[in-house]
Amino acid sequence: MILQLVRLRVKPDAIEAFTAATLDNTRHSRHEPGIVQFALVRQQDDPTRFVIIEAFKDEAAIAAHRQTPHYLRWRDTVPDMLAEPRDVVKADSVDPADADW
Repeated sequence: MILQLVRLRVKPDAIEAFTAATLDNTRHSRHEPGIVQFALVRQQDDPTRFVIIEAFKDEAAIAAHRQTPHYLRWRDTVPDMLAEPRDVVKADSVDPADADW
């Protein structure tokens, strides 16, 4: 299992558009065969800060995801909405074990 935490800070005037574009990506991504989880969360004390929590079965699933129309749409749409470049943390699952996802 490969997890990615994509941390984003959105311009205040772009929150609604960013959320709509990202929901399009997350909701379609959850239907991909190599994706176990794809969730969008927003920080409670700062509505401009979001995290996309991504869980992939393997590197091939990440590569396949990056070729999908919904990801390409998101990738090309959101950069101007961001207040700073996105930050990606790549991680391994400690608990639950890969088989328990």
